[in-house]
Amino acid sequence: MAKISVPRILLGVGLVAVLGYIFSDLVLNDDQYAFKLKQERKQKNEQFRSHSDSPLPEELHEKFDSLRYYTPNREWRIVAKIERLAEGDTISLQLTEGGADKYTRFARATFEVAGQPQALTLLKRASKTDPTLFVPFTDKTNGLTTYGGGRYLDVETPGENDKQVVLDFNRTYNPYCAYGDSIASCPMPPKENWLSVEVPVGEKTYKEL
Repeated sequence: MAKISVPRILLGVGLVAVLGYIFSDLVLNDDQYAFKLKQERKQKNEQFRSHSDSPLPEELHEKFDSLRYYTPNREWRIVAKIERLAEGDTISLQLTEGGADKYTRFARATFEVAGQPQALTLLKRASKTDPTLFVPFTDKTNGLTTYGGGRYLDVETPGENDKQVVLDFNRTYNPYCAYGDSIASCPMPPKENWLSVEVPVGEKTYKEL
């Protein structure tokens, strides 16, 4: 079967749900927020276990239990400042199986972690109907407790006059390549998205690997 590029959001989690979670989180307390994350993760486990598009090798489907995550931490739901970038500013992301995919740089998000300045480039996918931005990144947990190739985050596209954006690292997820010999060819995080700190939230390395 031919390899395919998979610059996609969480398997099976609809775009409407993603946007709904972002808006509703603004008014949720810590217990409600953790409950919503738990429900999202339960749904993803069910889809990995039974969905025909599961990235897990077929021989692991029957014994699959669950993906592994850090404990939710609201401190990692960060409100970052954004600087919009010039229209048409493109970047090519190398794919794990060779070749590259083009994205458009949308904005640069800046924030601090433990007093250390950090920045991430928010990318637009080729699909003009996708309302979310794609943020592939690496951090100091990669190769230790998280997938060595980095992780992904989907972010709601800010409004035209917005000066901030929410980066909810609790919803960080692995590329399909993290689950073994799948059909995916995954975009690799660009150097401008290599964070200099640990991000101890979101999805961990899949335990079977």
